[in-house]
Amino acid sequence: MRCSPKRFLTAVLAASFLLLLLLILHGGGRQEQDPLEVELGDVAPATILQLLQPEGAQRILKDTGDFSVLHNISYHLLAGSHSPHKKFLTVGLASVRRPRGYYLPATLQSLFTQSTEEELQEMVVVVHLADADPGWNVRVAADIARKFAQQILLGRLLLIHAPHEFYPTLQGLKRNYNDPEERVKFRSKQNVDYAFLLAFAANLSSYYLMIEDDVWSAKSFLTAIRKALASREGSNWATLEFSKLGYIGKLYRSSDLPRLARFLLLFYQEMPCDWLLVHFRLLLTQKDVIRFKPSLFQHMGLYSSFQGTINRLEDDEFQPDALDIPDNPPATLFTSMSVFENYEPLKAYSTAEGYFWGKNPSAGSVFSIIFQQPVHVARVRVRTGSQERRGDFLRFGVLELGRWRGPNGRDCGTYTTVGTFEKGTLERRGLQNVVPGPVECVRIRVTRDQSEWLIIQSIEVWTAARS
Repeated sequence: MRCSPKRFLTAVLAASFLLLLLLILHGGGRQEQDPLEVELGDVAPATILQLLQPEGAQRILKDTGDFSVLHNISYHLLAGSHSPHKKFLTVGLASVRRPRGYYLPATLQSLFTQSTEEELQEMVVVVHLADADPGWNVRVAADIARKFAQQILLGRLLLIHAPHEFYPTLQGLKRNYNDPEERVKFRSKQNVDYAFLLAFAANLSSYYLMIEDDVWSAKSFLTAIRKALASREGSNWATLEFSKLGYIGKLYRSSDLPRLARFLLLFYQEMPCDWLLVHFRLLLTQKDVIRFKPSLFQHMGLYSSFQGTINRLEDDEFQPDALDIPDNPPATLFTSMSVFENYEPLKAYSTAEGYFWGKNPSAGSVFSIIFQQPVHVARVRVRTGSQERRGDFLRFGVLELGRWRGPNGRDCGTYTTVGTFEKGTLERRGLQNVVPGPVECVRIRVTRDQSEWLIIQSIEVWTAARS
């Protein structure tokens, strides 16, 4: 039986990797701790680094010749191997040693356990271990390999490192915004960390999701993202957002990653990464934020990666179950109320930031959603009012489903009342049993005059499959 040198090398490397896993698994489980404290037996760090690389000590050369700034970057592939098949989604995060706290394992655990087997087959997670201390990077790689051996062996988790010889200078940087020198250095390096991560991930999948190394994930977030993409099919966008915090839950087309990587590297010392991401979106002519609710990712870290300061950021719109995201079929919106400034009706129904704000609602005032195609409506949820304007909610009103759209396309011929607002909110389920046929209109109708204006914060519609 003949065996090619390539197959022989692959077998040897696989056996070496399995041997490493046995060595680092020795001693059983223990409570979460800083990876520098993880006992690795008699395995020397240099040996760990070599064994974790599926191609030995060889570096992976990523050809980024199209980037005049990035040149050719050589990455250390610390653990994992490239899948021969392009995935649907890459989840990318960079991690450095924090003065306090170590959240990376919990973040990865959440990503994997909150996904089904089918979802995992369409996803790869890439972690850029970007600390300036090579020893920390090696120990973290060993710690993660011990905890996530199966995901690494299945090609679902890659650990990489861009050597610091490829970094631009981090000394004598511009102190924009009068920030302290150490903060400027930290944020500038962070921009480069992300630039190298984006360049590495450019060809791994169709879409790229940016998160941080200290977040919880919602259940089936990948399916929710696929659903959100379907709702934006045919539209132009640069960034879709699935969290309201920083650079957590930002989705990009992988085809845009080379430009984004170059952009971050060109302006690495100018401003923080989240600010640069906003400028990138605007340059790609996406004026408005497109953020889907509820949020799919929640910040969990208590201590900041910069100087270990307390950081209690939380996303109050996070929902653990991503499968509950509404469908909101394509529709045209109309209202008989006067619209205040730019708080137009679309903001209550779409993913655009903001809400609808109408003046002087009176008995008979309506807010209508006219679907482009008839749908079977299963559930509707409407929220009115806001934290800032608590009095501007709907005091007396009903929700109606309509059929037989009129010739002007702005109304339906017949309506069925399916619910009454209570304290400004309404939610009804099982509507496919109340109005069994296809629905063409959803209408909110004010039933009594009110002196306060009306804010409609959100209108969410779920559809049922046609029988």
